[in-house]
Amino acid sequence: MVRIIFVLFLVAVFLYIVNSYNRFQQLKNGAEATFGQIKVALKKRLDMISQLVDTVKSHAKFEKGTFEKISALRSGVAQAETPDDITNLENETRKLLGSINVTVENYPDLKTSTVVLELTQAIQDIENEISRHRYTYNNIAQEMNTKIDIFPSNLVASVFGFKKLSYLEFETEIEKRPDTSW
Repeated sequence: MVRIIFVLFLVAVFLYIVNSYNRFQQLKNGAEATFGQIKVALKKRLDMISQLVDTVKSHAKFEKGTFEKISALRSGVAQAETPDDITNLENETRKLLGSINVTVENYPDLKTSTVVLELTQAIQDIENEISRHRYTYNNIAQEMNTKIDIFPSNLVASVFGFKKLSYLEFETEIEKRPDTSW
């Protein structure tokens, strides 16, 4: 009877060790995978910000340049004193109109406000994705670290060399929304 109890005890201890080891391994793999997702999201954020800011800048420059040219042409019309002045203004207006038509054909929905909204939404979506991944990683780290701290799972952790995970605590500069002004 004592042997049976001892064997059952050893089986229970063995099963506990296997279960604890497997849980530590799951947490370690989950942390590594989530950390990889955070890195991908950070790169995605940088890539998207770069692409969208370049797009917005080019559109905004186009619209700003267009409005400045239109204003200059309006002033030119008011100040025109000769037919040559009018001809020059007409030629400049046709060039401007051609440029606008080409741009509108290439970008039918060219509106800076729309692009800015898209930029803002894209940045917010990526910020939320990074936040979710950081939250998941920190939850995994908390569970892993708690298991390493408590008895008897701490014995399994020390035997198999599992180490505590560091929490992701981004610095203030990283947590701030990137400056997309130009």
